[in-house]
Amino acid sequence: MRAVKGLLQAAPSLREGLIEAVGVGGLRTLTTDLKASLAEKIPAEQERLKKLKKEHGSKELGSCTVEAAIGGMRGIPAMLWETSLLDAEEGIRFRGHSIPELQEKLPKAKEGGEPIPEGLLWLLMTGEVPSSEQAASVTEMLRQRSKVPDHVYRVLAAQHPNTHPMTQLATAVLSLQVDSKFAAAYRSGMHKSKYWDPVFEDSMDLIAKLPTIAAAIYRNTYKGGDLVEASSSLDWGANLAHMMGFTDDGCLEMMRLYQTIHADHEGGNVSAHATHLVGSALSDPYLSYAAGMTGLAGPLHGLANQEVLRWLTDVRQQVGDDVTKEQMREFVWATLKSGKVVPGFGHAVLRKTDPRYTCQAVFARRHMPDYPLYRLTAMLYDVVPDILKETGKVKNPYPNVDAHSGVLLQYYGITEESFYTVLFGVSRALGVLSQGVWSRALGLPIERPKSLTMAAIEQRVAQA
Repeated sequence: MRAVKGLLQAAPSLREGLIEAVGVGGLRTLTTDLKASLAEKIPAEQERLKKLKKEHGSKELGSCTVEAAIGGMRGIPAMLWETSLLDAEEGIRFRGHSIPELQEKLPKAKEGGEPIPEGLLWLLMTGEVPSSEQAASVTEMLRQRSKVPDHVYRVLAAQHPNTHPMTQLATAVLSLQVDSKFAAAYRSGMHKSKYWDPVFEDSMDLIAKLPTIAAAIYRNTYKGGDLVEASSSLDWGANLAHMMGFTDDGCLEMMRLYQTIHADHEGGNVSAHATHLVGSALSDPYLSYAAGMTGLAGPLHGLANQEVLRWLTDVRQQVGDDVTKEQMREFVWATLKSGKVVPGFGHAVLRKTDPRYTCQAVFARRHMPDYPLYRLTAMLYDVVPDILKETGKVKNPYPNVDAHSGVLLQYYGITEESFYTVLFGVSRALGVLSQGVWSRALGLPIERPKSLTMAAIEQRVAQA
């Protein structure tokens, strides 16, 4: 009890919303304040990290082969990333919870519907599945922080008409950096043990504004610049769809699902790693996230679902919507024999069907069972894996998240493929910025791996 009271006395701003209760096993705290819940957990996690380093710091996590060093450091266990972990067999787990578990446990906007991303944000920050009241408090907190400064709209309006939506997103985020609380706190000489606090504030401010910024980019680029005001009755994810101009209830549910399942994918992927790397230099969350988004914009990362849609378009043009499995097999083989890959299949880590694909397929069966693109995608699931197995060259012949996400967006009229990565980027903010807060809370140092020249590698191999 004294420890909690001491925390409250030391940080009066955390008192609001905090409820003390004595449960089985002693004192526990219940709060609808995300920052208070986070602050409560930081000291124990700091001690956990100190103990881990002290007792096991010299132990090896794995080895680095020459192939790994020159092959993109693929699979080298060399990062601390708390918010999610990717298992080759089970897929992504957010704070230990699988996607099916989260669909069951996280608060929802409607009975039997999809989780709201605010609940996932609470989980990523605290490690605890939130109550409906806690998730609702995050919705309200983000709403209060969501106003985008006028100068950001002017920056977007000044863009060349052919500027890619992802370039616009990074530019808009960088234009917000002038208001960074962390940058200001660092300049004032804040002690490093408190860095997490202004990083949290910046992260919440940025997450709150991203739907408005993304919607403005969409409306400016594709709808003549006619912006749509946010709805005070909608949650964070649904408001994104609403401000883009889509009000169908199914579309709102789809956007909640989309923003939840794309939020994080452990720390080694380009967007997450870039955000982490830049943040490790104590660049503020705006600079760090913008760096991650420039990585996400690459065709080998965030553009994959566009490649899937282009390939599906080729299928429909050459074979038609009433394609048989045999015709589909011939088309797939023709794709492979021409030296191309079947987009949307395979994964660098996963060795089974991506659970993010599965939950989208379930959503599609419920909401769009007769949609031609969905039926085509479902047939591919029956045909492609067996063909890829026959080649003997593919470690994972199963579909990933990109095999389905574009289909859902197309169904609800979001047909502008060059915008899809922006939607991905808005979601990814939840994971990478949550980890950024924890990176500062845990005092993680600047990231600086050792690099070698080919001559140095050759010398080491010769001496081995």
